[in-house]
Amino acid sequence: MDITIVAWGIFILFVIIMLLIDLGIFHRHAHVLSIREAAIWSIIWVVISLIINIVVWIWQGKTKALEFFTGYLVEKALSADNIFVFAVIFNYFAVPPEYRHRVLFWGIIGAIVMRLSFILAGAALLKKFHWIVYVFGAIVIVSGVKLLRRRKHEFDPQRNPVLKIARRFLPITQSYHGHYFFIRQGSRVILTPLAITLLAIETTDIVFAIDSIPAIFAITRDSFIVFTSNICAILGLRALYFLLEGLIRLFRYLDEGLAVILVFIGIKMLISEFYKMPVEIALGFVFIVLSISVGVSIWAERVGVPKHYQPNGVNPEEQHE
Repeated sequence: MDITIVAWGIFILFVIIMLLIDLGIFHRHAHVLSIREAAIWSIIWVVISLIINIVVWIWQGKTKALEFFTGYLVEKALSADNIFVFAVIFNYFAVPPEYRHRVLFWGIIGAIVMRLSFILAGAALLKKFHWIVYVFGAIVIVSGVKLLRRRKHEFDPQRNPVLKIARRFLPITQSYHGHYFFIRQGSRVILTPLAITLLAIETTDIVFAIDSIPAIFAITRDSFIVFTSNICAILGLRALYFLLEGLIRLFRYLDEGLAVILVFIGIKMLISEFYKMPVEIALGFVFIVLSISVGVSIWAERVGVPKHYQPNGVNPEEQHE
């Protein structure tokens, strides 16, 4: 138990140090992240995650390491799918490209805090109420079905109830004021559109967490593995956004692949009391489905298969009505 507490402390301290280095040194000044810079940072975060995976292997053995890698892979895939939502939010609020990294940075900070809370709460619920495992399984399956249907509905930040409340009761400037989230006018503190954008990112991440955290609990009940694999995946999300922002629309079948994975993981959780599926099978299934969905997407783009829907979920026929 003492070793586990120390491990939690070391990991959280490591994350804080890396985030301080990221924002305080490499991104102290607002600038547009180039594809080269985004690729370098993406590689750095992947390498760091693999090093942590090796540490888990040495410390806790092969099974825990495979659980970490499977959870990391699932969360990374879901994060890639979420990039489109971030792009919609940034375009909706017309956020200047040089400020987007700052919004995503603070969005990650909020995501870490929220996910830590969700993971600890989820672990406590699973320990106290055994039947919660079936609720989590149902949530994951429903999330998979919703993901298949999501393409039929355009994501619209304007429908976000939190944003509606913020706009109604909080003072907000009409224009951006550099990279600031708040400005002072006399004795009043006023939000800028950048703060509202951050609020939209944070509230949508809650929805993402509700989908992904139960999914990783289906892979392992070890809250430390759930937390570390989840956080390692989202730490590289900012760099991945700038790397894939223009390419994510090419992966037209990614949603289908992720939906299949979520349904599979939900079923795995529902039958966990009767059959303990080896983590190798879960990892293999996730890897194969992701490879097929990405491979088929690339093939369809190359041979020019017509798109039956726009990447933003708007049916082409509906656009001309």
